[in-house]
Amino acid sequence: MSLILNLIWVVFGGLLMALGWLLAAVIMAITIIGLPWARACLTIAVYSLWPFGKEAVSRKLLTGQDDLGTGTLGLVGNVVWFVLAGVWLAVGHVVSAVACALTIIGIPLALGHLKLANVALFPVGKAIVDKHVAEEARRRAAQRRLDGSQGHDTDGHG
Repeated sequence: MSLILNLIWVVFGGLLMALGWLLAAVIMAITIIGLPWARACLTIAVYSLWPFGKEAVSRKLLTGQDDLGTGTLGLVGNVVWFVLAGVWLAVGHVVSAVACALTIIGIPLALGHLKLANVALFPVGKAIVDKHVAEEARRRAAQRRLDGSQGHDTDGHG
């Protein structure tokens, strides 16, 4: 099913939005200061071209620990990104979502564009992974939280 959705996606907005991400990558690279964002734009351009079967997740969820992109510097990076390019790419995805949602068969594509609009707003600290990897990371994170809460009984018996 992902293959079919991805093929339809490329024709109905995916290619255009991937080109938007590539343009953002070029603009960021030209500024030199934007080089870290340029690399992320390239990664997300590929995700934007072929999104079904993939998911953007926090690197903290994947690794279980903070890194430069998931901490305070990541927050600053996301704010700068939001102002420079994020809002414009998100608007492009939202407009594409509305256009796709006008038809019944376009609703899954609209949901894909909304998922990418969220990534467009705050991409720093995220990784693009296969859906099954994201599901496993969520399962492991839940297990870590559960393991961490054991032994901290609130009734004083443990």
